[in-house]
Amino acid sequence: PRLTQNAPNPFNPRTTIGFVLEESGNAVLDVYDTTGRRLRGLASGFHSAGAHQVVWDGRDDRGVEVPSGSYLYRIATDAGAETRRMLLLK
Repeated sequence: PRLTQNAPNPFNPRTTIGFVLEESGNAVLDVYDTTGRRLRGLASGFHSAGAHQVVWDGRDDRGVEVPSGSYLYRIATDAGAETRRMLLLK
């Protein structure tokens, strides 16, 4: 899998995250804080090969807005994983 840099970055209150899969299969895209705590699941399940985009609204899985700061987003598939950093500024 390949992640693209989120845009805009820094962002407030939304950002778009893109990823590319070389082949169809299961993929999981999550957002983490810098301590590694999972905050939000953005995509999970079967995805076709090709480019995909999801929007993160700066909220965790409970719908609570997260504070300004640096966050990580990670995609994982059977073929591997990739992580990138993004910045939320309020």
